[in-house]
Amino acid sequence: MADFRLVAEARTEFGKGSARRTRRAGRIPAVLYGHGQDVVHLSLPAREFAAVLRNGGSNALITVVLDGEEQLALTKSVQRDPLTRVHEHVDLLLVRRGERTTVDVPIVVVGEPGVDAIPNHQLNTVSIEADATNLPDTLEVDVTGRTAGQNITAADVVLPRGATLVTDPEALVIGFLGAPTAEALEAELAEAEAEAGIEREESAPAEEGTGQGDVVSEPQDQGSGESMESAEKG
Repeated sequence: MADFRLVAEARTEFGKGSARRTRRAGRIPAVLYGHGQDVVHLSLPAREFAAVLRNGGSNALITVVLDGEEQLALTKSVQRDPLTRVHEHVDLLLVRRGERTTVDVPIVVVGEPGVDAIPNHQLNTVSIEADATNLPDTLEVDVTGRTAGQNITAADVVLPRGATLVTDPEALVIGFLGAPTAEALEAELAEAEAEAGIEREESAPAEEGTGQGDVVSEPQDQGSGESMESAEKG
């Protein structure tokens, strides 16, 4: 697990106006807390913090340097603007080397299930307890060849050495359903239409005299009729 280093600055002004000024200056308002210490208000360099999340994930270990003093911290929560996705505020949790902590780790799916199996994702993360300095960025779940009914629970997720599962072991991570047949889809559609009061229209039978093979006489050309009349008079 990589250890990232960020130089923080103390914050003495608070409120929305102060937070906006901090963000305009290219920094993110943040708080640092844990181990019974008073909450410390600070700011982090926005670009460098974004790089930490991009390269180390949400559980990256950060060395926070404030007034020359170094402290280890984990990102506990990040607030983002729902439209711009700009980081607006960060909560940092103090940790110590060798200390165990509980974190949520994202699930990454690898492989392809069987042809007729449809994966149904239930959990995007699982909670584990592990050494604060040895937290995984992600946990891989291999679905190669899985068929209907071969579900994956939290207990099936492979954890790094020394980590303990906190999530309920029986919690469903990914379920696998069988692909429906054409007959089943048609029956389901018919049932849905019946519940909605929709009646299917039957194809109308062909009208008598217009079936295939009937000969329909075409009107004679007016010019041809005049020629015949002239011939008779002659």
